[in-house]
Amino acid sequence: MAYNGSSPIVVENPWERLSAFTDARIGLGRAGISLPTSKLLAFQLAHAQAQDAVHCPLDVEKLADELAQALELSQLPLRLHSHAQDRATYLQRPDYGRRLNDETREQLQQAATSQQRFDLSVVIADGLSALAVQQNSAAFLSALYQLFKNDRVDWQLAPLTIVEQGRVAIGDEIGALLNADAVLVMIGERPGLSSPDSLGLYMTWAPQPGLKDDSRNCISNVRPAGLQVEEAARRFFLLLKEARQRKLSGVTLKDRSEDDVLEGDASASGSTRNFLVAD
Repeated sequence: MAYNGSSPIVVENPWERLSAFTDARIGLGRAGISLPTSKLLAFQLAHAQAQDAVHCPLDVEKLADELAQALELSQLPLRLHSHAQDRATYLQRPDYGRRLNDETREQLQQAATSQQRFDLSVVIADGLSALAVQQNSAAFLSALYQLFKNDRVDWQLAPLTIVEQGRVAIGDEIGALLNADAVLVMIGERPGLSSPDSLGLYMTWAPQPGLKDDSRNCISNVRPAGLQVEEAARRFFLLLKEARQRKLSGVTLKDRSEDDVLEGDASASGSTRNFLVAD
């Protein structure tokens, strides 16, 4: 607190101590009728970081190399592009980001000529935050692939794809072209003023063009300061296994991986479990 003679210039807020438990802007104090300079500058910095997250391009080559090394891939991920040719078009025409352009659609059709069916197609799209994709994709997929490796089921994964200027629904077209039972779209979420690096996970069972949002399940806020990649991978893996068993996704498939759902006489068994926890 600063002083001008005997009167304080910056009036602190007693709620400020609660800021240790949240990224929300609370207890900022005041200087006269305005924010303290330090708090205003912090807000302007966060706003600039959010803008950068939206407009900065994804370094596809660097990401592809990181993924190939981290996941020990035999081939680099397929590089695809939506119908939105540039960032301005992507932001102004969301529908263009939901479908592939003709060139990459043909490329994907050629890659799927064997007609082999896959359990899962993983699609990485820049979305509204390339930063989130750049920083979190390799770590999340490393954790997820380890779960696949340790599982009793032999999971067949489609070739990994990276989409520039892509939105969530573009995964439905990619999953359908690759003959995948399910698709996972990893995408940069719309940045907030405290979360420019948030990665979203969207899963759809039986993907096909034209599906609506109620056909998908979402796990959001995957980032170092939010949901950790190991926990996100665990939740997604349990959700995928349940989707595979029940042949569905979306509003009819609830993620209760954190809930204790009683089954039978829990007091007698001394334990509880939820419907997504594997036996």
